[in-house]
Amino acid sequence: MKRTLSFPRVSRRALLSTAAVQPSLPGLIAATAADAQAPAGVLTSWNDGPAKQAILDFVHATIDQASPSYVPADDRVATFDQDGTLWVEHPIYTQAMFALDRVRVLAPAHPGWKNDEPFKTVLSGDFADVGHFTEKDWTEIIGATHAGMTTDEFLDIAKQWLETAKHPRFKRLYTELVYQPMFEVLDYLRASDFDTYIVTGGGQEFVRVYSQRVYGIPPEQVVGSSIVTKYEMKDGKPVLMRLPKVFFVDDHDGKAIGINLFIGKRPHAAFGNSDGDREMLEWTAAGNGARLKMLHHDDAEREYAYGPAGDLPDTKVGTFSVSLMEEAKARDWTVISMKNDWKRIFSFE
Repeated sequence: MKRTLSFPRVSRRALLSTAAVQPSLPGLIAATAADAQAPAGVLTSWNDGPAKQAILDFVHATIDQASPSYVPADDRVATFDQDGTLWVEHPIYTQAMFALDRVRVLAPAHPGWKNDEPFKTVLSGDFADVGHFTEKDWTEIIGATHAGMTTDEFLDIAKQWLETAKHPRFKRLYTELVYQPMFEVLDYLRASDFDTYIVTGGGQEFVRVYSQRVYGIPPEQVVGSSIVTKYEMKDGKPVLMRLPKVFFVDDHDGKAIGINLFIGKRPHAAFGNSDGDREMLEWTAAGNGARLKMLHHDDAEREYAYGPAGDLPDTKVGTFSVSLMEEAKARDWTVISMKNDWKRIFSFE
């Protein structure tokens, strides 16, 4: 399988409605099988320790027919948040950067934007001011850049952008900034007959553009936020037009609702890294048998550090609150340290 691999506050509703996770801490697990050994070539980017062992124990417990926690293959479902869990989300969500870039591309056709906020600020390049945008500001930006076109047109635009856009710090394509240890978890679970799903607060159509190529996750296994689409005829052909109106916000409790609505099965494993993933982790943990729940960013040198002990305490991107950390400890969730549990973060290291 081939894979390629201060800033603004961006609310999920704004990002997806066209009306519009974190310190590297994350990971939890309650599997209690005898210590399993890692098969050759499995989880090679992980340091030996409780977090890695929890993953191995969970898989062993759920695929061993003699185990009381055995899960039939048809019921093996694992869900993954994307931003901050599978790839980099700082200093701003990738889709938010896409929206800002689209404003610049579309500006010549909208001369009034030079004087109208929030577009004036975007065009000025002053990201300090962008950091103060309200949900209403992001609603206008997303509405202007994500709607008013067919779904096919949007997919083409997003695909073209992702082929050239690079992260401001790492100077690499966003699709190269996938966490290698998490990619190995995806592979390990799939090799154990788990179906892997992305459950993201980001735009469902945006993520579907690259999910197969980057993660090996087909578009139909992406659950995300979405806007209203309308069936109509255009030039004699049926199309789905994207409208500037929210259909579904797949964040916080929306993740548990979305999983039930679009997948129809409670996950046995869920991975997240922020307050927006809390309900998905709780929903997963409430099931019977072995359940793997993981969160994760405490490595400012190799990536970023944010959350209760991070150096970006005021960030609204991938918020990981003290209360979530306290809940993780109270529920005995294993917390993964990006700094201590991962030998490397990206495949190119």
